[in-house]
Amino acid sequence: MRSGTLFHASKLPLNQWFQAIYLVTQNKNNISALSLKRHLGVAYATAWRVKHKLLEAMAQRESARLLHGVVVADDAVLGGVHSGKPGRGSENKAPFVAAVELDEEGHPHRVRFDAIDDLKGTTLAAWAKSALHPTVHLVTDGLASFAAAGALVAAHGSIIVSPHKSSELEPFRWVNTFIANAKTAIRGTYHHFDVDKYRHRYLAEAQYRVNRRFDLRSLVGRLVHACARTAPCPEKWLRLAEVSGVAEA
Repeated sequence: MRSGTLFHASKLPLNQWFQAIYLVTQNKNNISALSLKRHLGVAYATAWRVKHKLLEAMAQRESARLLHGVVVADDAVLGGVHSGKPGRGSENKAPFVAAVELDEEGHPHRVRFDAIDDLKGTTLAAWAKSALHPTVHLVTDGLASFAAAGALVAAHGSIIVSPHKSSELEPFRWVNTFIANAKTAIRGTYHHFDVDKYRHRYLAEAQYRVNRRFDLRSLVGRLVHACARTAPCPEKWLRLAEVSGVAEA
């Protein structure tokens, strides 16, 4: 029954797995491994494995999603509060791209939050190829590297935001709202984690929840289904290239 699924070789009873899935999907805010440990009555290491396996199931489920129509995208950074240069170019924070698909009335539909290595044109072009349908009309700020992404879709419009912040301009209202919500949820729940290494899973969790925000009741069953279709994820694989001494609370 468990063979070949996310639950493969787990010593945790399925009823506790289902309890964890319920807590992860139905909790109003994100839930940390430390909180899962307390709710499930297991060791922290077990709770961490459960949490990250569920995040990986979400990430794999969302990875193939393509945004359509009018898409507004912006870059952002994720990381703790440290001294140094803020925003783009900071050595203390890791970049990601947020993109929001708008319906015909300008309301947000689906989103993507994608961790990226840098803001180079080649990187953003690779992002566009994996995240956007070729028929998309892409709207971005004036960051020159976004032109490489725009070249891969039907249309691209850039809006120069200086001296204003993009959050102050109406076209970027929704994308910046979702960026702020995602960053607040991650910062408020997860502490002392390796941003470079694990942010793709935390961003995938935010994306998974936002894209299913209108059907919360189905989240438990849908995530169980996703877990059953996700290949085994051994802890060694989950922690690849882990920085010694860094853990998520």
